[in-house]
Amino acid sequence: MIPVHEAKTIIKSFLNGTGSEIVNLDKAGGRILYECINADFPMPRFDNSAMDGFAVKAIDTMGASKENPLTLKMVGASYAGKPFEGSIQSGECTQCMTGAMIPKGADAIVIVEQSSGFSDKEMVQIYSQTRKGNHIRIQGEEVKENTLLIEKGKNISAGELGILAAFGFGEVNVARRPAVALFSTGNELVEPGKSLAKGQIYNSNMFVLGDMIKSAGGKIVLQDVISDDKSSLKTFITSALNQADIIISSGGISMGRGDYVRSVLIESGVQEHFWKVNQKPGKPLFFGTADTSLIFGLPGNPVSSFICFQEYIDPVIREIQQETPLPPMKATLTDTFSVEKSKHRFRFGKYWINLNGKIMCSAFPHDGSHMLTSSLDANCILEAPPGEFDLVPGDEITMKRINWRN
Repeated sequence: MIPVHEAKTIIKSFLNGTGSEIVNLDKAGGRILYECINADFPMPRFDNSAMDGFAVKAIDTMGASKENPLTLKMVGASYAGKPFEGSIQSGECTQCMTGAMIPKGADAIVIVEQSSGFSDKEMVQIYSQTRKGNHIRIQGEEVKENTLLIEKGKNISAGELGILAAFGFGEVNVARRPAVALFSTGNELVEPGKSLAKGQIYNSNMFVLGDMIKSAGGKIVLQDVISDDKSSLKTFITSALNQADIIISSGGISMGRGDYVRSVLIESGVQEHFWKVNQKPGKPLFFGTADTSLIFGLPGNPVSSFICFQEYIDPVIREIQQETPLPPMKATLTDTFSVEKSKHRFRFGKYWINLNGKIMCSAFPHDGSHMLTSSLDANCILEAPPGEFDLVPGDEITMKRINWRN
């Protein structure tokens, strides 16, 4: 049995990148950016109007008011996507709509509300003086050309998609999603929606793990619920080793009479690197490799499976795609956290920021490895190394945010 930090170090030593692929922008959401994105042009690309109104020379409006309007000659119009091609001279103006390019010679916008309004008349009355640059979005004021827009390793969400589209990227280079094979074992497992016989339970782990794999960026290529017999396990594992970058099992990894997963993995050519970790929950945790495949055997108890995935597998799926992981944080406890004398302790918890800007947290009371309801409102996992004394309110504790929760 090895300590938690050693288990994580061993896993990290076997990580390799997944490589990359080019995808269309409409398929890039949720993918991990594999290259830095720089601005090929400034934003805005050109001086443009921030308001509907008239493009003018600011000096021509000096002294204008509602009581003493000034009259300018309208010589055309500039629309978004259809700019005015001429040049404004002294005493002239053009209609200029929001987003339209500022005509040559103009240096300010008088909003339409401060004029006699849009019409086909040749002359326009201006009711307010303006200043140079008023209501004009200046070329490059938001982003200069060659500015770094998005760093490699970012998860592409709505904001990144918007920037990529705004700068004309129809395709993007993203990390290839790791192929994942997922299976659970147990004669007692029944799929939700079916009737339970005596001694049976519903299979929750496959749904929990499947969702977390997808959230982390993995692509499930093989999935099954397998009865507790070696032949069925051998068939699935052989197929998984040929197809998957990562293989994840749930259940059958401990020391029960029907727990065959570990022995079948080893018989199938998997090199075992560890099998037990000094932690609670999740002591029976298997990690092995076969060629470039990473193999994880998770406990069958739902909380153990959930927490072990978050602590050991979620970071792997993200890191091999070059995603920048969320770092652990420190938070202040509001209640007691029971510490084990000999084991690293993990518990679901909830964190929040108080009125003073301090990160606070509390552990959920139901902490049995079978008590999946403790995950319902959890947005973090709290952890403490072995120790003689419990942590009490006011003590600091290490906290890892659960990636898709706020």
